[in-house]
Amino acid sequence: MLDQAFLESLMDRAWPALEREDLDLEDLDPGNTGGWVLRASEGVTQRANSVWPRNLDGGSMGNPDMSRSIRAAAEWYRLRRLPLIFQVFGDSRSAALNAVLDTQRFTRQSETRIMVRGVDELPVGTSGRHVDISDEPSDEWLRLWWSVDGRGGDAELSVAHKILLACPALYATVRDDDGVPAAVGRLALVDGWGGIYSMATSAGHRRRGFGTKVLDALLNAGAERNLQGFWLLVTEANRGAQSLYSQAGFTDYGSYLYRQAPLRRASSGC
Repeated sequence: MLDQAFLESLMDRAWPALEREDLDLEDLDPGNTGGWVLRASEGVTQRANSVWPRNLDGGSMGNPDMSRSIRAAAEWYRLRRLPLIFQVFGDSRSAALNAVLDTQRFTRQSETRIMVRGVDELPVGTSGRHVDISDEPSDEWLRLWWSVDGRGGDAELSVAHKILLACPALYATVRDDDGVPAAVGRLALVDGWGGIYSMATSAGHRRRGFGTKVLDALLNAGAERNLQGFWLLVTEANRGAQSLYSQAGFTDYGSYLYRQAPLRRASSGC
């Protein structure tokens, strides 16, 4: 069975923040053990701009007083002009943290499923259509992915590009009969495991099997590299993608969501 803490580490390294700092809870709030990882990347993606509450366990967060730790994290993000956001995993270890965030009226956003599968009985492959696999994202790959998943313009895309390149990965592109890029995907390579990321199909090519071709190609490319297994992340609202991944042999493993501090209104000065 894949260990939860190990999987969280894989996820963190597959989408690494450009800036990070460890925060020791016990130094700030005695009675709480474990640590938080503060991550920032100029506001590009929630994942790379959120607190990862690393090394939680059921008893280590028993002391509900985390006020100094939360204030320290809030100040770290304030200096970077970013909101304070926690990535909170949906298991019992997070109960005490969730209770504190509830009292401080942190919102709940972007509920996401974690799905996993082994390397047995992989899809047959991509017969009938060629899929390009490369070690780096091409400009076409980047533009298609950003047109579907991106938030922002060229400056934000440049930051996202740096995040992508900070982890070894494979990049897949499938084209239509006219040679136009139709769908892309990424396989992050971390400690013998593969993470499926950045699956995107252009609006004019959806429901025609292009996403399935990309997924099959990435899984088979991972198997050729003797990976132990795969994981992926899909938002709870994306039922179509969940169906695609289930058909490809992925099963539910867990979940997480983002919890953001309430926005504070600046004083009017009147």
